[in-house]
Amino acid sequence: MEKRGKEDIKGIKIAISGKSGCGNTTVSRLVAEALGLRFINFTFRNLALERGLTLQEVISLAKEDDSWDREIDSRQVALAREGGGCVLGSRLAIWMLGDADLKVFLTAPPAIRVKRILNREGGDPAMAAAFTEDRDRQDRERYIKIYNIDNDKYGFADLIIKTDDLDPAAIADIIVQEARTRSRRLKPLGDFAKPPSLLKA
Repeated sequence: MEKRGKEDIKGIKIAISGKSGCGNTTVSRLVAEALGLRFINFTFRNLALERGLTLQEVISLAKEDDSWDREIDSRQVALAREGGGCVLGSRLAIWMLGDADLKVFLTAPPAIRVKRILNREGGDPAMAAAFTEDRDRQDRERYIKIYNIDNDKYGFADLIIKTDDLDPAAIADIIVQEARTRSRRLKPLGDFAKPPSLLKA
């Protein structure tokens, strides 16, 4: 047993997950900035930009080819384990980063999520709602198929935050406060839980 004191906040690893429109990326960035940690968020959107594709095209390709998901997840976990503390914000962060000191899951009703997505990206409300519902279904099916992870079962998270009536700054404050509290607790160091295999055929 070793004491992790206030000086160890820079070494803390925080995993933040949530479905599209829950504020995952924005909140993760704010938490990282508040604590002076690396912010890691590599998504299908980033991969689409790298490959010169649309988000919808990448999602469609991922339905037939597991390598898209595996690349996203392996790159994120590798970045998180490069050394030092970090905030990993992704759909599967709380599952993949088994050694995270703090695991957070953000929730919001579908209608609120769609409204946030429209505010961010614009578009037709009906189409956005249909796309979000379809993506939720496809994501869940892929995660179960590839990793045997059901992203509707997040009860093991250290914090589950309903974001309905909270702005990103308020959500980030809750997480930052918990991170600082945890950094002062006694914690055994050694072997951490391992994430699902990222390379399983």
